[in-house]
Parts: sequence; C-alpha cells; structure tokens
Amino acid sequence: MNKKSLHRLFVSVCFYLSFFLVSQCFAQSSSASANEAKEKESVQYYTRIVSSVLDFANKYYVDEIDPKLLYEGAMKGMMDALGDPHTMYMDEDTFKDLTYTTSGSFGGVGLTITKNPINTPEKPAYVEVMSPMENMPGAIAGVQSGDFIVEIDGVSTPELTMNEALNKLRGKVGTPVEVTFLRGKNLRFTRTLIRTLIELPTVKSAMIDKIGYIKIIEFTPETGKRFQEALSDFKKNNFTGLIIDLRNNPGGLLTAAIEVADKFIDSGVIVSTKSRIPSQNAEHKASWIKTTMPKNIPVVVIVNKGSASASEILSGALKDYHLAYIIGQNTYGKGSVQQMIPLSETDGFKLTIARYYSPSDSNIDKVGIPPDLEVLYPQFTEEQERNFAKLMEDDAITKYVEAHPDMTEKDIAAAAEELNKIYPIDLRTLRRFIRVEVNHKKLNVSEVYDLDYDIQLTKALEIIKTEDFSKLLKSTKTLKELELERNEKEEKKAE
Repeated sequence: MNKKSLHRLFVSVCFYLSFFLVSQCFAQSSSASANEAKEKESVQYYTRIVSSVLDFANKYYVDEIDPKLLYEGAMKGMMDALGDPHTMYMDEDTFKDLTYTTSGSFGGVGLTITKNPINTPEKPAYVEVMSPMENMPGAIAGVQSGDFIVEIDGVSTPELTMNEALNKLRGKVGTPVEVTFLRGKNLRFTRTLIRTLIELPTVKSAMIDKIGYIKIIEFTPETGKRFQEALSDFKKNNFTGLIIDLRNNPGGLLTAAIEVADKFIDSGVIVSTKSRIPSQNAEHKASWIKTTMPKNIPVVVIVNKGSASASEILSGALKDYHLAYIIGQNTYGKGSVQQMIPLSETDGFKLTIARYYSPSDSNIDKVGIPPDLEVLYPQFTEEQERNFAKLMEDDAITKYVEAHPDMTEKDIAAAAEELNKIYPIDLRTLRRFIRVEVNHKKLNVSEVYDLDYDIQLTKALEIIKTEDFSKLLKSTKTLKELELERNEKEEKKAE
C-alpha cells in the first residue's frame, strides 16, 4: 500500500472514529436522561444533541462554513416546527424591520400578511394577505383580504419564509416591486406596486347624518386618545348612534384595545390571558371612571376576515356584554399573545406565550368571531373574474383617470358604464375602483366612507336606526354560548 493510500485510510479511520465517538456521546446522554426527570432531561438531552450536531457540521462539512449560517438555520427550523405563523425567528434584517415598523419609517406596500410554514404540493404555502392598509399601494391596486401572494419579483412565495416575503415587499421608498396575486381558485393578476412610506394612522371619523362613524385602522398608542376626540365631537353634534368599523384592522397594541373597550364597559373583565406559565395569566378589568360612551346610544360594529387580534378583543368584549351589534363577516381568528425576545442587539424571536379569552371566557384562535348578522359582498362569477383580471392587466382604470382629470361623481358613474362595456363586472365595484383612483390622484387621500359601494356600512346604518335595536341587541349570543353550540354540533357529527 503506497503512502497516499495510507493517508486516505488514516483520514477515513479518524473520520469514522470521530463519528462513532459523537454517536456514543448521544447514546450515553440518552441513557442518562432516562434516569432523571423526563421533562427536564428531555430538554437538556436535545440541547446537547443540537449542540453536538452544530459542532460536528461546523468541523466536518466538506466546505468551510460560517457558524452563523448554522445558528440561524437551527433557530428558523426550531420556530417553524411549532407550526404557528405568529411564532418566528427574526434575523438581522427582520429584527431591523421590526424597529422600522414600530417607528413607521420604512418603505413598503401596505399589506399585513401571514403564512403557513407547512408547504406541500397539494396546498402550496402562499403568503396570505390579512388586510390591506387604506390608501397604500396594495389597497389602491385592488388587493383584498384573503388574496394570496403567489410571486414577489418573480420568486415563488411557497419557497419563502414569511420574514423573507416581508423583506422582499419592503424596501426603499419609491422603488417598484412586482407582485402576483391569486384570488379564489383561478383569478391571478400581477401588479407593480411602488413602495411608499408606511405610516400607521389609527382613527378616521365622520358624521353620517346623526350617526357617528369611527374607523379604527390599527391599534396604536394614540388610538384611545383619537377615539375619544371623535366621540367628543359626536356628542357636540348630538349623535344618535355609533358605528365602529374594524374591517381590515390587523390589531396592534393590546393596551389600546382595552382603552377603547373601557369607554363602553363600566365594570368586569375586558379580556384575560391564559398560559401554562402562571406569570402570563392576567385579567384586564374595566373601570367606570373611564366610561365615556352614553348608555342610550346604539352601537354597531362592522368586521370582516381582515379583523384580527386587538380588533377581536374589542368586538368580542362589546359582544359579550351585549353593548354592540356585530355585522359583516367572520373575523380572522387570532387569539394568541406573542412576546418578542431579543437574543442580541441584532436578532431575536417572537413566541406565542398565551391566549386571549373574552369576558365570557371564550378563545377565538383559528375560529374568529361570527357576526350577529352576516353581510357579504357578491362574489364574481368565473367570467367576471376573467374580466377583472383583464381590467387589472390592462391597467385600464389608472389610464382612464389619467386621461380624465378632475372627475366628479357623475363622471365616475359614466366611466363605470363605459368600462363595463369592455370589462363586464359589477358596476358598483367598478365605481369603487375608479373612485379610489380619483381620490388617490387628489393629494393621495381617500374618503372616510363610501356609501355607494359599502353595502355593509349601509346595512349598519339601517340597523342602527331601527326602533327595535335594544331588543335586537338582547337577542344576541355571547362568544361562550356560540362556542358551546359549535362544540355540541361537532359532538353530534362524531356520533
């Protein structure tokens, strides 16, 4: 045997000897753990294995590698393995973006997104739009809650983590990003969105005749204050009813939702959190001192599938105390609490540590809040879907509005009729998209409400004016009652 062969044999023996020793270490650890407390030792046992594998891969992988790569991969895999879209590892870019999000000083397209970490050929893990922010590029382009993002700049989203998708959607203000959307099973359309400065406005308000209308866009530290300002203005104008619009509100600060709820609830629990960790169990109670909403004023809350988290805390509390009538669409169903844990100055992770419970002691995670009255927008037929896709592809509305500046409502109605001849879809929807584009051209602002298009708001106004509102409100069921009914139905099906 020549010298070169002996050298190869020596290296192979060393390699397999090292692997054998590592394996023996794992086996000894396993044996030792069986003799100690199972739960405690299982954590320690797997910690040793992960540490050993990281060290072994770093030493023996065929190419030299950056240990940070292994570390980040292990952290991402660990968080994704929980199957919770709200639990995630945040690398340097994502951690930095979180800071940008908090300060509002980042470029983006104004879409709140989520993503199932499990990707299969049968059910690709597309990025899902939870809610589009008003008057932001996504909303202006016609993106809706429930749309799926299929590609971002030509990159298929099932292959991306949610953090990677966020990083691709965000960027320098004024730069373009091409996004392909999927609505329903077959409707695909691609839009080029220009990133803009994402600011987080919180409240819009207006009077509709004698009815006060407040839209809470997101719960921020300013929400309670802005909500009270609107309420005070309504009182000065002798309002006779209140509509709270929580559609496409992805949530925000728990404290802000509690602050708004406290303006209606004079005593009792607003929301509680429950966890296997005793320190995370808490009850947030109302105080009559903070109640500023008159008891004799009827209240209607509008929700949809983009209403999540803090929005569900507020609507759930008002529903459980029979203080508001809920209309619209079943909400998103995010009833969990996340805590952000920094690992260093540049990375960290978010972990679900508890669940929210409504005043009637119901958790709506992955279930949502069903409205007292369901009001849905008409769905496109397959032909209308194709026509809508063609409308978007041709960028017909933008081109029309650019060619017809200073359009009035009469002009908008005429434009819808004209475009409908080429792209036959619902006229109300056409007028809505044209109106949004017209308002976008006018100093980049949008109206507070749109009674021509908004059938849910129109229904809320109708309900709030009914003479039997008090009786209607008393007939509603708490979230716990609905939960028990749901469980009973499931039990009967299983029999």
